Amino acid sequence: MTTNTELESPFAALAKKTWQTILVTGLLAVVLGIIVLVWPDKTLLVAGILFGIYMVVSGIFQLIAAFTHLPSTSFRVLSFISGVLSLIIGVFCFRDDLASIVLLGLWIGISWLFRGVAILFAAMSEKGVPGRGWQIFYGIISAIAGVVLIVWPISSLTTLTLVVGIFLIVIGIMEIITAFGVRKDARLLEQQAG
Repeated sequence: MTTNTELESPFAALAKKTWQTILVTGLLAVVLGIIVLVWPDKTLLVAGILFGIYMVVSGIFQLIAAFTHLPSTSFRVLSFISGVLSLIIGVFCFRDDLASIVLLGLWIGISWLFRGVAILFAAMSEKGVPGRGWQIFYGIISAIAGVVLIVWPISSLTTLTLVVGIFLIVIGIMEIITAFGVRKDARLLEQQAG
């Protein structure tokens, strides 16, 4: 029995499978950024409520995971702590609209900071990463956006809305550009392998 499947490099396989996901994520970020800029007050209230729901659901699933299928005690403890903290944050979101918006801003800021740093270091450490230059730039922009949101999460609701909306649009555009760069590099890697 023979097969016509070619072995491809891990980077080519990853790039072929992920560029579309990166593109969709970028498009969604741009659309969300535009919505935030057009309807700032309603967007913040809805986002705060949805964030609270997300945190409660996430906390419940993390607690379930802590008591069921995680392989080691350390993972179980981390999942339990993360689940409890998620539930507490979710409850705070439902107690006060302003608190939910502040917590959402901090959550987004922390996640952007960690994501930006992770992407930056991954792109800088591997010279063969598809779209390396764009990923380095995206990592820097994402980390800066995260720091801005952490330092000034709610000095003004309008400022927070504008910052989040603008950064969502900028980050979305960067993800769209990265997606096409990854697609181009995947095709080049495929041609080199073929």
